Amino acid sequence: MNLELMGKVAQQAAFELATASTEQKNTALAIIADELQANQDVILAANEKDINAARESGMTEALIDRLLLNEARLAGIANDVRNVISLNDPVGAELDSRVLENGMRLSRRRVPLGVVGVIYEARPNVTIDIAALCLKTGNASILRGGRETFYSNMELVKVIQVALEKAGLPAASVQYIEKPDRELVSQLLRLDQYVDMIIPRGGAGLHKMCKENSTIPVIIGGFGISHVFVDESADLTRSLDVVENSKVQRPSACNALDTLLVHQQVAEAFLPRLAERLNKSKVAFVADQAAFELLEGKASNVRHVEEGDFDTEWLSFTLGVKVVKDVQEAIAHMRTHNASHSDSILTNNIQAAEQFVNAAGSAAVYVNASTRFTDGAQFGLGAEVAVSTQKLHARGPMGLEELTSYKWVGQADYLCRS
Repeated sequence: MNLELMGKVAQQAAFELATASTEQKNTALAIIADELQANQDVILAANEKDINAARESGMTEALIDRLLLNEARLAGIANDVRNVISLNDPVGAELDSRVLENGMRLSRRRVPLGVVGVIYEARPNVTIDIAALCLKTGNASILRGGRETFYSNMELVKVIQVALEKAGLPAASVQYIEKPDRELVSQLLRLDQYVDMIIPRGGAGLHKMCKENSTIPVIIGGFGISHVFVDESADLTRSLDVVENSKVQRPSACNALDTLLVHQQVAEAFLPRLAERLNKSKVAFVADQAAFELLEGKASNVRHVEEGDFDTEWLSFTLGVKVVKDVQEAIAHMRTHNASHSDSILTNNIQAAEQFVNAAGSAAVYVNASTRFTDGAQFGLGAEVAVSTQKLHARGPMGLEELTSYKWVGQADYLCRS
């Protein structure tokens, strides 16, 4: 596989996409959605191969759920693509405009980034999300999914490329690195002559490898420990619902709850009730000493916290628990343990809420809401290519606007600088 050639044709495709009309891009998206459902049987058969291989390798059911496609999920993915059609095309939009004293009209106009390289693990829907958002914003993409969804991704990319050709756009607008060789990832990270941005979606190891080896700007996204802090003023009954939703609705998602922090004034009243609620979902608790004493005999599965547990993105039915004395200690814990993704405070105290929101270093911060809302579709962005947890260019769910840059445009009447 020749990655330099892939880069060259991707760059040419990006040039053509940059000037494609919104109508043409939307036509391609509509065909992709239709082709996904028309090729449902082939896609699901390929996905079944991936699921069987995952089970044979001993992968947990929570992680297998990230790989799984079925009729309902495939229909949902197709509908997400159709939702992108309905979103405004940011390309060509003016961010601002002003007339200078010399008479020049100066504006900033949104433009595509160019070629986006995305390295991701697990979920096959990511393949479609990235392709749809990149197409809408006039970007070409080079994708490298994980070996655990190899068969699914191969069929999905075939569907995308057929749809592109039917819409009169270059099939190379979306390319896929078919071989799982790690060396090919290293090559992709150095294709700075052709690729304009790298977006890794996966665990801390993947992000670290990309940051250390890429000669291309990297957007770090998807990893971070998510926290919920139950304040002393919180409605404990309603807090149970939010904590349960944050943890068990889809524990393999990057915005699922990892660590629960509970104010010492309400821990005795709250934690036994939480254990009773989460026992039904077979949640395993990893607790500090104070929390362990309150959970022991109430939780069906609880152990003492060990070094590194509060730095673990569980992606499973495991929950870290710690009792803290106040909101300041909760914030201090979060600062120490990589609170960069999604964090929430449950409180009826406005001052505590504001203190938490202002101090939390997360890409998304919530008051009295589940961490599970950090998602492009939930935010009204259509879909997302990643949830950025860094502070430059883009933060949180990266939708259409985050896949654009801008150029300065000056318009005048044969103006010369004096």
